[in-house]
Amino acid sequence: MMEIASVSFPEVFILLGFSERPSLEPILFIFVLGIYVVSVLGNGIIIVVSCVDVHLHTPMYFFLVNLSFLDISFSTSIVPQFLINLWGPQKAISYGGCVIQFYISHWLGATECVLLAVMAYDRYAAICRPLHYTAIMHPKLCCSLAFASWLGGLTTSVMPLIMQLACVDTSFNEVEMYVASFIFVVLPLGLILVSYSRIAWAVLKIRSAEGWRKAFNTCSSHVAVVALFYGSILFMYLQPARRNSHEEAKLVALFYAVVTPMLNPLIYTLRNKTVKKALRHIVLENCDSGGT
Repeated sequence: MMEIASVSFPEVFILLGFSERPSLEPILFIFVLGIYVVSVLGNGIIIVVSCVDVHLHTPMYFFLVNLSFLDISFSTSIVPQFLINLWGPQKAISYGGCVIQFYISHWLGATECVLLAVMAYDRYAAICRPLHYTAIMHPKLCCSLAFASWLGGLTTSVMPLIMQLACVDTSFNEVEMYVASFIFVVLPLGLILVSYSRIAWAVLKIRSAEGWRKAFNTCSSHVAVVALFYGSILFMYLQPARRNSHEEAKLVALFYAVVTPMLNPLIYTLRNKTVKKALRHIVLENCDSGGT
């Protein structure tokens, strides 16, 4: 008969965070709160504008809505608890709360990796297969790709939890984590690089400056978001161990969890004339209806 060992879990975890610098915490609280509000508003505006304006009912903006909703969810899974710890003397999180936060952030992070690869494929189809773009990126495929992104991230997040609850040998967890990291981090990055290598090859064949400009406008926002996302991940996990690496890791983790979701809507709106035009149209329409 299998003997199940009795394992005790801590009731709470003490979150040190930036507690060794208490004078920094009020400033950091205001900074993080401001960024969180801007992030939620910015991503929320993209969702509303993309859903309301019929000109934005395209695969690109469908995936952008998914990315914006994901960014809101990711920030909300981490930032409120962080703000509570910064504001008050209580620097703790319950065991259950820690587990929930870990698995939700893991789920959303893996989902974003896959979703960014899907968006890269969409850009590849738009530039390299323009005549067949509508047939390739039809609504059913777009919904399937978005669903696969969310489901894939959820699967890799809950699998270790399921194995622990099933009392499976947890030494297998390490192997599972390496496999999941390859499938949901390395493989999507490889697909992104392949997509953009094909895009670059196609752009080099374009003779006109107007064609180069259109290709640049089509891809630049997505490239910037990918660079921010994967740049933060690579810096966190590939930096060499040194004396001040722990402090740097805190700042990079803060940037990844708080700043990046705020920058994504700014990148997509500041360089996107279509979104700005749609937003301006909605605002003016509401002003006119309110005036009458």
